[in-house]
Amino acid sequence: MGEAGKGIVAIVAACTIWGLATLYYKAMAHVPPLEVLAHRTLWTLVFFGVALALRGRIGEAVALLRGAQRGRVRLAAGIVAVNWGLFIWAIQTGHAVQASLGYYIFPLVSVCLGVLVLGERLSRGQGAAVALACGAVGVLTAGLGVAPWVALALAVTFAPYMLIKKQMRAGAAVSVTAEVMLLLPLALVWLALAHGGVVAGGLFGADAFTTWMLPLSGLITGGPLILFSWGAQRVRLSTLGLVQYLNPTLQAVVAVLVFREPFTGWHAVAFGMIWGALALYSLEGWRQERAARNLATSEGTSGTVL
Repeated sequence: MGEAGKGIVAIVAACTIWGLATLYYKAMAHVPPLEVLAHRTLWTLVFFGVALALRGRIGEAVALLRGAQRGRVRLAAGIVAVNWGLFIWAIQTGHAVQASLGYYIFPLVSVCLGVLVLGERLSRGQGAAVALACGAVGVLTAGLGVAPWVALALAVTFAPYMLIKKQMRAGAAVSVTAEVMLLLPLALVWLALAHGGVVAGGLFGADAFTTWMLPLSGLITGGPLILFSWGAQRVRLSTLGLVQYLNPTLQAVVAVLVFREPFTGWHAVAFGMIWGALALYSLEGWRQERAARNLATSEGTSGTVL
C-alpha cells in the first residue's frame, strides 16, 4: 500500500472512531456533562502529554503557551471547551441527530468565516452550497417549529476553532496539548467540587464501569486526532474533504438506528439539501485543486529548458 492509501486508511479510522464516539458519550449519560467534560480535558492532557514526552516535544506545548501565539491558544481553548461540552450534552440528552447535522454544516460555516474574517471571495459553487445549507436550516425550522439550535451552535463554535487552528503555527498534537493545559485548572476545580459534594456528580470511583470508562475519553479524543493529522499529510485535499463526512454520517446512523431519535420527513428534506450543498462544496474544492495542479504543471513545463 502506498502512502496515499495508508493516509486514507488512517483518516477513515479516525472518522469512524469520531462517528461512533456518540455510543461512548451515551453510555456515560449517568455522569453529568460537565464532569465528563472535565475528565475529557484531564485524560486528553494525559494522552497527549505522554505522547509528546516520549518524543521529547512536551516543551513545544509549553513554549506555545508563552509565545506570541498564546492569545490564539487561549481563544481556541475557550471555544473547544464550549464545543466539547455542548456535544457531550447533546448526545446525553437526545440531540444526536442535531449534533450530526452541526458537523455537516460546519464546513459551510467555515467558508462564510473565510469571507468575513479573511476577506476571501465565494466562488459560484461555494455560494450555491451556502445558500442551499441556509435553505435546509429554514426548512427544518419551518417544519419542526423551532430552529436546530444545537446543530447551529456546534457548527458556529467548531468553525472558528478550525479557523484559529489553521492560522496557528503548531502541529495538532502540540496545540491541543497547550489548550487542555489551560483548561486543566478549571477541570480539576470542577472535579474537586463534584467529589466534595458541592455539585452533583463525583462518580469516578463509584463503580468499576464508570471508573474505567471515564479515562477512555482521552483516548477517544487524542487517538483519532493523531490518525487524522497523519493521514491528512498523505492525501489530496479533495479526498480529505470527502472522507471526513464519514464522521457525521455515522453519528446520524447511530442516532436514528441505535438511539431511536426521531427522524421526520422534515429531517429527510433538510439532510438531503445539506448533502446536496456538501456535494457542491466538495465538487468546487476538487475543481480548484485540479486547477491548481494544472497551473503548477504548466509552470513547471514552461520553465523546462529544451
